[in-house]
Amino acid sequence: MKFYYTPGTVSLAVHIALEMSGADYQAMAIDFSSQEQRSDEFLALNPLGRVPALVTEQGVLTEAPAILNYIAAQYPQANLAPLNDNFLRARIDSFNSFMCSTVHVAHAHLWRGERWADSASAREAMAEKVPQNMTDCFNLIENSWLQGPWVQGEQFSSSDLYLFVVSRWLSGDSVELKQFEKVYTHHQKMLQLTEVQVLLKGLHA
Repeated sequence: MKFYYTPGTVSLAVHIALEMSGADYQAMAIDFSSQEQRSDEFLALNPLGRVPALVTEQGVLTEAPAILNYIAAQYPQANLAPLNDNFLRARIDSFNSFMCSTVHVAHAHLWRGERWADSASAREAMAEKVPQNMTDCFNLIENSWLQGPWVQGEQFSSSDLYLFVVSRWLSGDSVELKQFEKVYTHHQKMLQLTEVQVLLKGLHA
């Protein structure tokens, strides 16, 4: 398989999952600074021009929640989702969808405002709202989602990868991670995982 990623993006969640799975894959870095995501070659894989993208024998997969589900099903030894508990798998999908469709979008209003508005004043207003929106999202995670010690309780899952990666963005959003006690504790636990340490020390974070 070929895995397309960019350091600092949500693709890190998929990268960690691939490391945990023991899958045979080749990591391909996409340089956003040179607009490589807009190249004809990459757009042929993902017309949205975003990461992650995973090229499998059956075709190309995009969007982090979908790729995480694929890895969990293909490599059950990674324990990213239970194969015999439909309700828990649905809870994992629910959390990951929330991170993808709500929290990631709230964060992107600071860095990608041009996706939603042409007006400079509108983009500025969206950016100013980001710290409050991200704080609200993480208060919801802290008080309603995070069961402890992992997002889904005792069961480690791909939800933990998603939360870890997005929580790394908070400082850039002018939000203090430590104010969320459970999320901060979870973040510290994730930093102890071998696969996380390997990727963060390398060029793939």
